[in-house]
Amino acid sequence: MKVSSEFSKHAHNYGSYNVIQNKVIKRLIKKVKHKPKNILDLGCGSGALHDSLSWKYEHFTGVDFAPGMLELHPKAKNCECIYGDFNDKTLFYNLLTYKYDHIFSASALQWAQDLDMVFENIKSLNTPVSLAIFSSNTFKTLNKTAGLNSLLRNTDELDKLQKKYFDADFEVVEYKLEFETTRDMFKYIKRSGVSGSRKVLDYKQTKKLMQEYPLKYLEFEVVFINTI
Repeated sequence: MKVSSEFSKHAHNYGSYNVIQNKVIKRLIKKVKHKPKNILDLGCGSGALHDSLSWKYEHFTGVDFAPGMLELHPKAKNCECIYGDFNDKTLFYNLLTYKYDHIFSASALQWAQDLDMVFENIKSLNTPVSLAIFSSNTFKTLNKTAGLNSLLRNTDELDKLQKKYFDADFEVVEYKLEFETTRDMFKYIKRSGVSGSRKVLDYKQTKKLMQEYPLKYLEFEVVFINTI
């Protein structure tokens, strides 16, 4: 298991709530040595991975279960968007009619209801994969300060699970994102879509957490799974 770390300062200057997700996508793509022509993106969102590709493809398929995201995703004759949920086995039965050179999934599979089942179905497509999954040490200090348990799987669990299905390089990357104010930090948490905690705090508890949080940054932990 490889462990590395990255740090970003002053997240508010980026004008985006997808700072970490974009860094994850760039790292995921960088690890792909070849340039696949037929691509599947599971949990494609509004198209961040598609827009980060540096090469021309023959066909790109993006899958997401949020219609609003799919509306924003780039579309073309060779770029299609499919409404689908990777928690539904039917999606993978339909995908078997296609042939892909590479499967990507960036910052989505942490929300799989049954990741074992999802991995098994991804494996059935018989295609190299590059997967990035947020893990349980995301917002580690925040959760500890608030007395909350992460909803995300830990790295040992993810490693054990991926070994059942893939011959892959497994890497854990720790990110830290610094903010000028605690208010900016909590605004990011609300809007970024990567929270690994249950929304159980009321206004008074949230205010107390903002006062007691000891760091000027948020912690993120991401597992990268790339088939060898």
